[in-house]
Formats: sequence, structure tokens, C-alpha cells
Amino acid sequence: MNYRKLGTSGLHLSEIAYGNWITHGAQVDNDTAHACVRAALDVGITTFDTADVYSDTKAEMVLGQALKGVHRADIELCTKVCHPTGTGRNARGLSRKHIMEACHASLNRLQTDYIDIYYAHRFDASVSLEETFLAFSDLVRQGKVLYVGISEWTADQIAEGAALARELKVPLVASQPQYSMLWRVMETEVVQACEREGIGQVVWSPLAQGILSGKYMPGQPLPEGSRASTAAGSPFMNKLAGQWLRTEVLEAVSNLSSIASEVGLTLPQLAIAWVLQNPQVSSAIIGASKPEQVIENAKAAGVRLDREVMLEIDRVLEGLVERDPRKTG
Repeated sequence: MNYRKLGTSGLHLSEIAYGNWITHGAQVDNDTAHACVRAALDVGITTFDTADVYSDTKAEMVLGQALKGVHRADIELCTKVCHPTGTGRNARGLSRKHIMEACHASLNRLQTDYIDIYYAHRFDASVSLEETFLAFSDLVRQGKVLYVGISEWTADQIAEGAALARELKVPLVASQPQYSMLWRVMETEVVQACEREGIGQVVWSPLAQGILSGKYMPGQPLPEGSRASTAAGSPFMNKLAGQWLRTEVLEAVSNLSSIASEVGLTLPQLAIAWVLQNPQVSSAIIGASKPEQVIENAKAAGVRLDREVMLEIDRVLEGLVERDPRKTG
């Protein structure tokens, strides 16, 4: 495993992080989830990513149990706040009340005293940034949060938040956008805004919801047990079906397999290695439904792709890549 600094902060992350969106508490049983976490640790992954909303808070609990007994200083444990975690009117958003209560609840579920990176999971236009960042500031001063991040914020929102973070001495160091060969929305504006502020990228869905795994074949039924076929994953895949489950996209992805073979990689390894070629990316989050996937996909760490390979990937995907910054979030 290789490790990179997060933006201009002093924090190092593993190039590949292990995330448990959709899987823990939903798609896989607890024994399998624990095996995946052990596999991640065995291959040198130190960065673990979750959120309070994943699997209705169960994902945090499963991850906390799986990491029990691991030396806390040896890992980076990250979670998020914003989406609803209850039925009350205050059980959502980025108000001071919700941030404080959600943080304490996450600490309990994760069985830890502090969170390494606490992300604002989305931008909340209904709450002033001052209220949000004052709450983050207090959590940092209390030692319950070490660093603060944002996920799927626009460039303008990031710039405004970073200015306030500087004023309040809040270590805003991480951005978590979606990023893959097919979804390059962050490249247009977000990366530049973050680079100016010293914020690093911890990207999610490098396999484009599994499309870049190669398991979805043109003209073939959805593979049994795949994300698109499960109750947990299908709502997200259905949103993207018109964009990525189209025949021309799946045919292009099939053509990427030959490129992967030429450089001695599997298609998922190529997809993960591709996002890591971006110097602004500090870590790429992978998910897994079995430990073997963790072991294989972690091999993308440290891979360097030649310029000719990157250009060939662009040629294969020409006309299929999403870059519109208005689709942030």
C-alpha cells in the first residue's frame, strides 16, 4: 500500500480507502463485513470511510465492531453528517443541534473517542455556514474531531466554507466528490477551488457504481447479486440507468478490458489506478462484498499509467464522459 498526504495538511491516508456504503448492514452479513475489514487491514489500508446515514446507521455500528481491538492511532476513521438519521425535524441537516448530536451518536456507534475526518455530507442551504462551522470548530476544540471535510459541495460553496474555516481556525482539509473515468465532474471547477485552499480529494465510486467492474454486459441480464440487482443498490443504479447502463457505455467498458490486460491489471484495478493518476486525489474509496475483492482492488495502489494508456482510455470513452459541474452533488 502507498500513502499520500491529504492536501496541504499533515494527515496521511492510504491511497486506497475502505468504505461501507450499501454493503455493511445491508448487502453483506456481519461476518463477511468483518472479513472485508480484516482483509483491508492486511493489505495496508488504514483509511476507513462511512456515514451515519448508511444502512440507517447500521454501517457505522458494523464498522465499529469490525475495528474493535485495532490500535486507534494506526487508522484514519472518517464519517459524515447531514442526511436524515431519524424522523424528527432536527434529525437532519447541518444545524448546530444536529451536528453535535449526530457526532456523539457516531462516536458511540464507531466505539471511538474521536473522528479523524468529519464530513459535511452535503451542503445545507437552510442553515448559515457560520452556524455549521462554529459547531465543527467546537468539536475540533473538544478533540472529538481532528479534521473537517465536505462532500459534493460546489466550487463556490467550497470557497465560502474555506474562508470561514480559516477565520474560525477549523482544519478544513478534505473534499469527497464522486470521481471515475466516466464521472469527471470534479475536474471542471471543484479541484481548482480545493487546490487554492489546500484541500485534498478523497474520491468515491471509482468504479462508477460497479459499471467499471465489467460485470454488466451489453444485452445481458443484470448479474445476480450485483449492486444493480439488490434492494440496497438498485435505487442508486436506477437513477443512473439511463446514463450508464446503456448499450454504448457497456460496450465501451468492455473495450477497456483489453487495455487493462495490456498493462497487467484487471478492469477494476485499471479504473481505480486511473483516479489515482490525478495528483489532487489523496485516496480512492473502494467497497466490497467479499474480502477477495478488497485484496485484488488494493493492488491498484502504486500503479502508474503511461500517458499513452490514459489517452487510449479517453479515446474509448469519447462522448460518454460526464463533466458538467452543475451535476455536483
